[in-house]
Amino acid sequence: MSKIIADLSVVTSVGLDLAKHVFQVHAVDAGGKVIVAKALRRRDVLPFFRSLPPCLIGMEACGSAHHWGRELMALGHEIRLIAPAYVKPFVKRQKNDANDAAAIHETLSRPGLRFVKVRSIENQATLMQHKAREMLVAQRTQLLNGLRGHLAEIGVIAAQGTCNMRSLGALIHEGDSSIPDAVRASLLPLVEQIAHLDAAIRQIDTDIAVAAKADPVSSRLMTIPGIGPVTASALSATIEDPASFAGPREFAAFLGLVPRQHSSGGKARLGRITKMGNAYLRKLLVVGAHAVLVHQARHDDPLRQWARKLLAAKPFKLVAVACANKLARMAFALMRQGTTYAAA
Repeated sequence: MSKIIADLSVVTSVGLDLAKHVFQVHAVDAGGKVIVAKALRRRDVLPFFRSLPPCLIGMEACGSAHHWGRELMALGHEIRLIAPAYVKPFVKRQKNDANDAAAIHETLSRPGLRFVKVRSIENQATLMQHKAREMLVAQRTQLLNGLRGHLAEIGVIAAQGTCNMRSLGALIHEGDSSIPDAVRASLLPLVEQIAHLDAAIRQIDTDIAVAAKADPVSSRLMTIPGIGPVTASALSATIEDPASFAGPREFAAFLGLVPRQHSSGGKARLGRITKMGNAYLRKLLVVGAHAVLVHQARHDDPLRQWARKLLAAKPFKLVAVACANKLARMAFALMRQGTTYAAA
């Protein structure tokens, strides 16, 4: 037992492969020698790391990573969360827990990597609010599409769009001669569920708007055209440290709003956007860019002038993605510099 304690005292860095029940540890000393490589049950994880001296611990940025990061930081360790895409190239031969933990430790020593910051409970709660809203919106869309499809079977249709679908719900809820009673009784639960989701989404939107107005970063972001409370709150909560990016171009690339490259021999070959990074932020920015383009005729600031010139030569949706890229770069500049958007 004394030999094990002596061995653990020289550990300087650890690769930890997270799981629900069985965790894998890959502990190394300052000379690169593997001191411990074994599996731990969930109940043994904290006691094991409590027995180590303060060291550098690497984990993949996956489910429960922020929880374990907070727990291990409370023990005095330094935590680095690594994107799984950076770890995969270092997995040797077969994929298993031991090789994964070794690959995490190997990635830990690579220079030039951007690590994920461990989030606080409050920050995670804000992001959970956005995820809950996104889930409710998806469920509402599913129910609206189901309602449209069922009513089309009996010849009752409505124009596309969420607002127009409300008229179909009103026909079922209030009763209509074109809808048989049997069909109305079958579809009434869908209409009631849609109304319940509407109320839940409105409440979340209200809460997000109140929190965004109280947050100075979100308030500055909302001065940018096309960025409202939901997008501003999501950007502020997701990007806690803008300094981790080299600049606005790297931030736009992080969100996947740049063309995919397949260049070689000095010849640039660009394709569609990469769609890398945070899909939720990218979607919000593209939706905001659509709003900017739809209402660009009402304004004459440099952003709308640039959009009008591009619309004259390029398709609408392509310009929307380019505008989303520009909005992302503006948002990054505002977060980093602590300023507000100036139209001129």
